[in-house]
Amino acid sequence: MEEKTVAKTSKRQDTRKESEGAEFLVLGLLLINGIPAFKDYRNTPGYDLVVVKPEIQRALTIQVKSRWRTNANGFIIKRFDCDFVVVCRLNRGNKSGKSVTKDPEFYIFPSEVLKEVKRSDKFNKVNFSNIPNWLNYKDRWDLIKDAINEVN
Repeated sequence: MEEKTVAKTSKRQDTRKESEGAEFLVLGLLLINGIPAFKDYRNTPGYDLVVVKPEIQRALTIQVKSRWRTNANGFIIKRFDCDFVVVCRLNRGNKSGKSVTKDPEFYIFPSEVLKEVKRSDKFNKVNFSNIPNWLNYKDRWDLIKDAINEVN
């Protein structure tokens, strides 16, 4: 009888529900900040939310990137077909359960800022440390509000 060796594979954590939740968190915070927005339910590549200003016929697109782990050091992004990227660190702990949970954090980046940032490895991961002054983008909902209100 032949013995088979089973290779260990690290099972990737399924965070689809948390990702959807992050999109709704961002949508809610946009609305609370007086920024009219809606969720795109068609799974359009490149963006998840749309901010609108109908009276001046303007719309902006937002891609939401979320990280489940507490104090995640970066995020994966492959496309920049949007005006803004909102990164939500959900801060739900870690796989081992030994890390604390805390309130989510939100970083609002103009996509142009991220296009210039060096991405590492084959997964196109952006490390926060590679983004100049990345902490200055925390809770910067005003960047989106100013952009949607800008008159050409």
